[in-house]
Amino acid sequence: MLRKDIFGGSQQPDNTDRTNRIIAGTEINGDLTSDTNIHLEGEVNGNVSCAGRVIIGTSGKINGNLVCVNAEIDGAMDGQLMVENLLVLRSTARIKGEEGAFFEGACVMRAGVSTPKLDTEAAFND
Repeated sequence: MLRKDIFGGSQQPDNTDRTNRIIAGTEINGDLTSDTNIHLEGEVNGNVSCAGRVIIGTSGKINGNLVCVNAEIDGAMDGQLMVENLLVLRSTARIKGEEGAFFEGACVMRAGVSTPKLDTEAAFND
């Protein structure tokens, strides 16, 4: 699955100006591994492992697993998604996972936020 065997090794800074661009109409059959960012508008039929940021544009599609540091998805993905840091899903994103799972809608996740538990019921004074 790579990405230095799931999040090991060094990651490239996300602000690097080196980006692999795969334009619409391009189809890659096989796995893709990169130490720099990837901007995908074409189609990859295979697994993608990236030590930077992966952008799947509105016309982009991955038919395979994606392992990366950061991801921004506008297009389609059919496979497992493993993102080390930040995942951005745009309104046009379509993700289909294992066992036919499909995500559509809104999702807000925050790390490190705890929900306080109340031992007693709250009393309201009139």
